[in-house]
Amino acid sequence: MMELKNKKILVVGLGLIGGSYAAALSAAGYEVGGIDCLQESVDYALSEGFIAKGQSKVTADYVGDFDVIVFALYPHVLFDWVECYGGFIKQGALVTDVTGVKGEVVYRMQKLLGERAEFVGAHPMAGREVYGIKNASATLFCGANYIVTPTEKNTEGGIVLCEALGRALGARRVSRLSPEEHDEMIGFLSQLTHCIAVSLMTCKESHQLVDYTGDSFRDLTRIAKINENMWSELFLMNKAELLSQMDLFLEHFTALKDALEKEDAETMKQMMRLSTERRSYFDKK
Repeated sequence: MMELKNKKILVVGLGLIGGSYAAALSAAGYEVGGIDCLQESVDYALSEGFIAKGQSKVTADYVGDFDVIVFALYPHVLFDWVECYGGFIKQGALVTDVTGVKGEVVYRMQKLLGERAEFVGAHPMAGREVYGIKNASATLFCGANYIVTPTEKNTEGGIVLCEALGRALGARRVSRLSPEEHDEMIGFLSQLTHCIAVSLMTCKESHQLVDYTGDSFRDLTRIAKINENMWSELFLMNKAELLSQMDLFLEHFTALKDALEKEDAETMKQMMRLSTERRSYFDKK
């Protein structure tokens, strides 16, 4: 395969993540095109210099001009798109995505594309609590983790090219995980934390508490401002793993609750010491 710098890159879906991909790659000197069903998103991307060319209609001559395609779509939209327009993709192209669940996505995409193109799953671990291309930023992925999820069907060249894409975005760390390892990790680090934040915000009417809150509540519930359509789809796609992580959380929450009921200060202190130790792993150096 050619190096990434010689590739034409198409971003399909110019929302927050797709728009940020386009902005970052264009800023890094790559030739980037875009497709979005909303013409206003395409126009904005063009006006901001996120893409060199773009359109809202999917045509064979346009799609077939690109060597690398990044899909930034909801999973069900991604599958529909490939079923309808997959034949437009250039033979031998590299296809990747940004989806937060891999098990269902990677294997289905590889089956849909067959021998036409190589699909290598990827997940940039960055985002914001706002949506749409007007909130996109070329620096969104700077310093972020970028995970590539290859399978036995992938070539080393395709995997390396996908990893190069992450570095071009400005990722701090590029890692490889199997789709199954990814979904276990994301079930705990991302999906469970969103479940906790949502549960906390829905368990009590909190409007009257706004004037009294401190940083702890704001920090803990930052991710509770959530895209319900996207996250409910991701939760369902990772149902078994997420339920397992929720059971794990409930076990430890119950242990803390039981210690409180029994006035077992030593158990609470032990849990707090362990919590403090493990949280230090995540402090940015």
